[in-house]
Amino acid sequence: MKIIVQMDPIERLNLAGDSTFALLLEAQERAYDIDIYTPNMLTLNDGILSVEAQQIKAYHSPDRIEELNSPRSVLLDEYDIVLMRQDPPFDMGYITATHLLETIQDKTLILNNPFYVRNCPEKIFVNKYMKFMPHTLITRNVNEIIKFRDKHEKIIIKPLYGNGGANVFYSDSADRNFGSIIENFLGSSNEPFIIQQFIPKVKDGDKRIILIDGEIAGAINRLPQDGEIRSNMHVGGLPAKTEITEGDAKICNAISQDLKDFGLFFAGIDVIDNLITEINVTSPTGIREILQLSGIDVAKIFWDQAEKKINN
Repeated sequence: MKIIVQMDPIERLNLAGDSTFALLLEAQERAYDIDIYTPNMLTLNDGILSVEAQQIKAYHSPDRIEELNSPRSVLLDEYDIVLMRQDPPFDMGYITATHLLETIQDKTLILNNPFYVRNCPEKIFVNKYMKFMPHTLITRNVNEIIKFRDKHEKIIIKPLYGNGGANVFYSDSADRNFGSIIENFLGSSNEPFIIQQFIPKVKDGDKRIILIDGEIAGAINRLPQDGEIRSNMHVGGLPAKTEITEGDAKICNAISQDLKDFGLFFAGIDVIDNLITEINVTSPTGIREILQLSGIDVAKIFWDQAEKKINN
């Protein structure tokens, strides 16, 4: 196959734990032609979508990516698969990239479907499955936030379009910094933010479950460090082996058909104490940790299923 990956600049990646790098290594093992580009290189000229791309080669032990040529202009609709793998922020640049990629959807398989990536923001889409969620509020209305905190006593406040555990705050009824936290959120953007009931069992971990084409592919638990409420590996969370519980399976079964119908081929859900908090559809992570801890090669599953889509 001939694939191209829309991704962050190589120098910004931590290859040792990077899921995109794991996908690239497996694609290379299958002798795919692999090009990469950054979203700022997208160009729509009279309806023709092109990018400046580079052919690459990936190496393991030590992990590195070699750029094999200088950037050259290529047409995206000449590839079998375009893989969207740049990290948020989910801003207007990200949204514009999804619009541009939609122009070639009738010719090229784009993973994930850019229309639904744009229309299923991770902390909003999940509210469709409210019966599996902690109590959740999305608003900028301070009075509503105060009422929510008074009712649930212990809460988590985080950006609606954030990622990686950045700017996530715990607060309770005794928190003298509550007003400052709210002021910070109101002053940092014009967007609503998300407030959720605090789940005490986060100390036992925040499970990341990877789904490929709606089916469970693997999972890891992410344990917060002592004194920390955040378990994201970007902020020091420690990966640990885990199992899929009956509760996990119920959640995955509930969302599976929508993921398939929406073309959200590669998704990662976050589950704490049998409650789902997010459905990650932009650039889910955890592939390399799952392989190390459980022996399950999610990258192989990914490309096996992608090949089936191309061949169908």
